[in-house]
Parts: sequence; structure tokens; C-alpha cells
Amino acid sequence: MPSSEKPQMPPVMILCGGKGTRLQEVTELLPKPMVQIGEQPIIWHIMRTYAAFGVRRFILCLGYKREAFIDFFVNYHLRVSDATITLGHDPQIDFHDDVAEADWQVTLAATGLETKTAGRIARAAKYLSPADQDFFLTYGDGVSDVDIRACLQEHRRHRALATITAVHPAARFGEMLVQDGVVTRFDEKPSKPQGYINGGFMVMRREFIEKYISTERDEFLESGPLVSAVANHDVRAFYHEGFWQCMDTPREFTLLNQLWNQGRAPWTKFWRKNNEEK
Repeated sequence: MPSSEKPQMPPVMILCGGKGTRLQEVTELLPKPMVQIGEQPIIWHIMRTYAAFGVRRFILCLGYKREAFIDFFVNYHLRVSDATITLGHDPQIDFHDDVAEADWQVTLAATGLETKTAGRIARAAKYLSPADQDFFLTYGDGVSDVDIRACLQEHRRHRALATITAVHPAARFGEMLVQDGVVTRFDEKPSKPQGYINGGFMVMRREFIEKYISTERDEFLESGPLVSAVANHDVRAFYHEGFWQCMDTPREFTLLNQLWNQGRAPWTKFWRKNNEEK
């Protein structure tokens, strides 16, 4: 009789070791992925998005201020639950509330303070299981309502080595349209700027690491391995026309918190399906 269990989703590797210098006003004391949206750090919001599709294994590629991640996850149950602590030589903690994230498996991988993104992937790859033919990969500073399962299906359908979610960049400035030297239209804030950028939320086959990421060279994923893979036609795009927003600047930090506090956070679109995916 065929099993009724859903296939296990691949793990997600999250790049969260950088210093976030453009958000220095906020990140002087915390690494950027630990900066809060509401009461939880942005990395938790990213993890909740993946968890909504059944992802339960998370590999965090740590560097800058990694002790902040260690403290947060080691003490996670204490942060979200009432507890009674019995002191003495044989201390005991009794938690009074269940944790929705109790089945998450979080690997805190020390990938070096100054290591570049490709190097972090190479160092953390040892935590992929032998059965992980594919793995998700994203950055620790952006949220989206991207359909993670559809992205994985597209990736596998084309048997790509890497699939990148292509998003429109956020409109920071007005857009001026010019034709033959004449301004034909000015949009104060275009809803959908032209062109695409890498929005993260990628899927990679394990072979991508073996083929394109060298353990002997420390380089950025975007300027080394991905450039070579694109030249070999090994990278596909998964187009996402919905919400996407990174948190690079204080203005973007304020925007994401406003959306959350007003109950209008688009990146929570799939969270309500969380229990159905378990």
C-alpha cells in the first residue's frame, strides 16, 4: 500500500553571516537577520515562510555575531512560553505552553567571520544529508510571499542545477519614461519597476556545489559560481510577481515593521496553511 505521508521537503540553507553595514544604525548590536519585525527577528519570519510549505530543517550559515543566533535558538522555548524553574543542584524547567516550531531542526553552522557567501555554502554543505539531492538557499534579510513549493516543482521539472526566484526591485524612486529625448510619462512610484533581480529563495542541486563552488577559493556566490553557471546555461529563473522586500536600509526596516504592526504583512500569505503541511 502506498504511503499517505507527503514527501519530505529539502532543507533550507540561510546565508546570515554578513555584517549588514547599510543597516548599521540598527545592526550595531545585532546581526541583520536578528533585527526584529514586530517581536521576532526577520530570520524567524523567513523560516516561518518555509515551514508553511513543510520545510523542517534549517541550516544557518553564521559569522558576524553568531552568539546572538545561539542565544535566540537555545533559549527559544523560554522566550515564547511561561515556565517554572526549580533551582538547586538538580535544576529543572517545566514549560507551560507548547511551541509551534517544536519540530524545527536548526543547525547553527559556524562558517567564519569574514567568509564570503560561496565559502559559507561550502562549509555548511556537510550538514546536508546523503538523501538531499536538492536544497533551498536564501538570504537572511528578505521576506516574500513566494510559493516555495511551486519554485521547487519548477526546479525539478527542468532538472536545473540552480533555480533563482526573479523579482522586481522595490520602487525607491519615481520612474521617468523617455522616448526620442522627450519625457513621455512620469510615475511617482511605479508599482512594478522594469527588469528583475535575484530575490533569493533559490533551489540548488547538490551537484551545483560540486561543479561550481571551490573549497579552495573564498568568493561571493553572485560574482563567481553563479556567473559561471549562467554561462553554462545551468541556471533557471522562477518568476515571482508578488510581494518581495529586502531589509537593507532603515527605511525598509521601518516599512516592514509598519506592515507587520498594521496586520498587512504580505509575506504571511501561506502561514495559515502551516498545519496542513505537517
